[in-house]
Amino acid sequence: MFRSILVAVDPSPVRHSVIHTAREMARLTGAEVHVVHIAATAIAWDTVVRVEEDPEAREVLEEALTALREAGVKADGELMHAATEQIPGAIAQAARQYQADLLVLGPHHRGTLAAFFNPRVSDAVAHASRVAVLLAPEAPDTDED
Repeated sequence: MFRSILVAVDPSPVRHSVIHTAREMARLTGAEVHVVHIAATAIAWDTVVRVEEDPEAREVLEEALTALREAGVKADGELMHAATEQIPGAIAQAARQYQADLLVLGPHHRGTLAAFFNPRVSDAVAHASRVAVLLAPEAPDTDED
């Protein structure tokens, strides 16, 4: 069914659900998992501002890889850099690069007005990607089997 799963994690608490969901999908299908975390930058006028520093970004990535590998899932990862408005395209590009047939990421909730001016990453990725997208629930039952 799925051979290659791309997982996009961010520093929000929903990343735990994303990792859990990807782990269970990989265990069910025998898929390999590729984790990406994008250390975002924001552009304000003529200034580039880091939203997240590399040490913190690497910690998020390593946490995901450790959780997957400890569960027996074959996983690798990549730390990427992109401006906030480029994140959906970067995730879609990573899906093509890794030949993913499933993308797992978390929903990003914003108010209607905010979403109108700046679409949710998950919405934008779903429109930019040519593979199935699975949005992990915010708080799954994470009891171990």
